[in-house]
Parts: sequence; C-alpha cells; structure tokens
Amino acid sequence: MNKKNDKEKIGTILKLLKKRYKSEMNTSLYHSNPWELLVATMLSAQSQDKQVNKITAPLFRKYSTIDSFSKLKPQQLYPYISSIGLYKSKSKNIIKTAKTIKQNFNMQVPKTIDQLITLDGVGRKTANVVLANAFGINEGIAIDTHCITVANRLKLANTNNPKKIEEKLMKIIDEKDWGNLTHLFIALGRDTCTARTKYCNECVLKNICPSSNSK
Repeated sequence: MNKKNDKEKIGTILKLLKKRYKSEMNTSLYHSNPWELLVATMLSAQSQDKQVNKITAPLFRKYSTIDSFSKLKPQQLYPYISSIGLYKSKSKNIIKTAKTIKQNFNMQVPKTIDQLITLDGVGRKTANVVLANAFGINEGIAIDTHCITVANRLKLANTNNPKKIEEKLMKIIDEKDWGNLTHLFIALGRDTCTARTKYCNECVLKNICPSSNSK
C-alpha cells in the first residue's frame, strides 16, 4: 500500500478510534508536573499504569521536588516502589536523572527528545510521553507494546521494532495527532485488541481491519 493510501487509511482509523475512545486521549499516569510525569513514566516500564499510580501518590507526598530526589540513595526509594518490576535499577536511574537535571538543566525537565534521552533510563518512548503530555510537544510518537500489536494487526507495520514503527507512522499521520495516536492505540490494545486475544466482534475497527476475524 502506498503512502497516499496509508494516509487515507490512518485517517479513517483515527476518526473511528477518537469517536470510541475520546475520553482516553491522555495519559493514565497520575502527575501534577513534568518531573512527576517523567518519574511515573520511568516507573511504568514493564509495569501497569494502575500499579504505578498506587505507588507514586505516597512517593510524591514524601519527595516532591527534583532536588529532594537528587539527594536520595536508591535504598531510600525501595520501600515505595518495590512492588513493581526492576525497582532497583529504576531507583538508580531516577536519582541519577534528578541529579543530571539539577546540574545540567537548571532544575527543569528538558523539552526536546535529544536532551531527554541523555538522562539515565530515558528512551524515545519515555521522552515522547513526557513531551506530549507535559508540554504539548509532538516531536515523535511513543510506541509501547500495545502500539506494536495494533500497528501490525492493522498492517501499518511489519516489525516489532519500535523505532521503525515510529518512523513509519510519523510519515503518514499529521503531526498534531502523534500524541493522540499513542493514547488511542493503547486504549484499543487494552480493550479489544489485546496481545493474547483479539475480540474482533467488539472492535470499532472490525470492518476495516485486515486482521479482523469478525463475521
């Protein structure tokens, strides 16, 4: 399928998904500022957002600023985040990131991908989530496991490589919808297009999805 047809296809897909999942076009991670969103997103790697939200509430009550995190030792974070996976490495990365932001960015979370990915534990996905949801900046598309599953089933991708999927989608989607696409694909992936099972009869895209088994 050529680029023009892909653009028409994704336009129809986004229209249907926006109608169905309009209320979910935002991050489900609780936060009150860019730093809290950065921490929450780092914690969400290989963990469910709802579990992250349970631990960040008391965590942010105890440590509310970048400066307070920069002065911690990893062991001081363990009691708050030990219920999620990779908590030891995440503790180290969060503290190192706080120190870097304090030393190099004047206590301000960076507003570009190039700067964000210099931080420990921050890749393109995390950077895109923070930019889109904390600053309203669309510099790329955050690709998580739901997005990989949905993009492949819709034949918008033929790879599990997040960077390649991001590059492909950025070429066929208007920049204003880059952030929205992430939320919409995640909503669909959690609802009817799960990694393990497709619930095609209940899917809003059942009539146009090439992978649909709906009769």
